[in-house]
Amino acid sequence: MASNHTHFQHLYFVLTGIPGLEEKYYWMAFPLGAIYVIALFGNGIIISTIKSESSLHIPMYYFLCMLAFADMGLTLCTLPSMLGIFWFNYKFIAFDACLVQMYFIHTFSAIESGVLVAMAIDRVVAIWNPLRYNTILTNQVVCKAGIVILSRAVCVVFPVPFLIKRLPFYRSNILSHSFCLHQDVMHLACASTRVNSLYGLIAVIFTKGSDSLSILLSYVFILRTVMAIASGEGRLKALNTCVCHICAVLIFYVPLIGVSVIHRFGKHLSPLTHALMANAYLLVPPVLNPIVYTVKTKEIRKKLVQMFVQTKVSAEG
Repeated sequence: MASNHTHFQHLYFVLTGIPGLEEKYYWMAFPLGAIYVIALFGNGIIISTIKSESSLHIPMYYFLCMLAFADMGLTLCTLPSMLGIFWFNYKFIAFDACLVQMYFIHTFSAIESGVLVAMAIDRVVAIWNPLRYNTILTNQVVCKAGIVILSRAVCVVFPVPFLIKRLPFYRSNILSHSFCLHQDVMHLACASTRVNSLYGLIAVIFTKGSDSLSILLSYVFILRTVMAIASGEGRLKALNTCVCHICAVLIFYVPLIGVSVIHRFGKHLSPLTHALMANAYLLVPPVLNPIVYTVKTKEIRKKLVQMFVQTKVSAEG
């Protein structure tokens, strides 16, 4: 029985880089490496700054720290396979390694979505009742929120690799992307994937769907509260505190919606379009979120300047 099961599964999958640009992979290795350095360095700076600056030990920045951890997780999930393709032209990934990568990609994506909801609620409390902000969002509440976000993501995504593992694969083993996504692997199966599709849809609705609705309702409440503020300056100041979070939401959800729509309704589109949208979905948030928050947060900018000065002094010394 076990041998038959193994017979109907590939030992490995073949990853696809960016179709049509195979000859230029050597040149693409450098900007891709720079993207990963920016993502890891930028999110690392955010985490270290929040840890070292006591003035940032408030719920808003604790949630930002969680967001940075999720972005670093997403970056590290895709880094081995992406660099393997574009730096060493190595396109193979073992079946079980593919399942592990798939699990962590979807888990960190669900964590990031949950953190964005927590950040939206943080903004609601800060604008609706600023005088009770610290008593409502205590460290204990923030810690419990983090545990709930993590537990939800881990539990919801946990069945996905096992649902894939039970499927037979004996035809094509060529994936559409430079990493393993549930929808992509599922489409290669040589049996009915109705259970996988149904569970995937339920998981998306329970995580990204409910999260996006929660964020939308949070901002409806925020706008109603802001409109009740008498002075125009007060309204502007209140809305200004939401700019970074709005940017983070757009940075995460626009590529996510794009890749979801393309997977379900864009089968006629070129493989290049599929590859670029999937890469944007996983690479854009970890790169742009640190840039947005660095521009808007004085303490993070200060930390960055200090690091550059220390590096320059060390180099000159």
